[in-house]
Amino acid sequence: MFTLTPLEQEALSLSLRVALTAVVFGLPFAVGVAWLLAKKSFPGKIILDGFIHLPMIIPPVVVGYLLLVAFGRNGAIGKWLYDVAGIEFAFNWKGAALAAGIMGFPLMVRGIRLSIEAIDPRIETAARTLGASPFRVFWSISLPLMLPGLIAGTFLGFARALAEFGATITFVAAIPGKTSTLPVAIYIALQKPGGEDAALRMVVLSVLLAISALAASELFARTIRRTIYGAS
Repeated sequence: MFTLTPLEQEALSLSLRVALTAVVFGLPFAVGVAWLLAKKSFPGKIILDGFIHLPMIIPPVVVGYLLLVAFGRNGAIGKWLYDVAGIEFAFNWKGAALAAGIMGFPLMVRGIRLSIEAIDPRIETAARTLGASPFRVFWSISLPLMLPGLIAGTFLGFARALAEFGATITFVAAIPGKTSTLPVAIYIALQKPGGEDAALRMVVLSVLLAISALAASELFARTIRRTIYGAS
């Protein structure tokens, strides 16, 4: 019953590729935005904070529609990317990665920002007073202290990217082999007569992947905390 068919294996492989791509490309931006929100005060900060977290509170289908308008072949950004670099997001796996990355981005930013805000600024100030450059302060002090939140945010973003459905199916549709990630494949299976067994297999697989990601996040975070603080 739980032996995956070639199409189901393809959906699993595509989901992992989409989620990994979303996290790898989104993480540097998440760190930068989290640092900006945690460390800086500037006009419009509340607006930026709300905009970053918007995907968490609006229907995912709205995000998918906005992506289609902006990154579709005739969209303002999508047309330029296609004409200049030959890059196309709509209706292929790169678009699925973009949608998954945007939906998981607020979780990454939130986890990283909380860890940055928990750092005692006096430690960083003392290091700068002793002559350390801003880069050295960040690399040797700030980064190790924010590492548990960085790891937690990364895994949460990965788990959210794996689970993404609404924005994905709106932006890139449900094309087997191209955009049919696990959530999309589950939806397709449920639309077919007798597809309940296939849907069940993929549901169980999705739950196991999500639990594994969350467990890995907790395990890594605890390991880092023990290493840095010498406590569990």
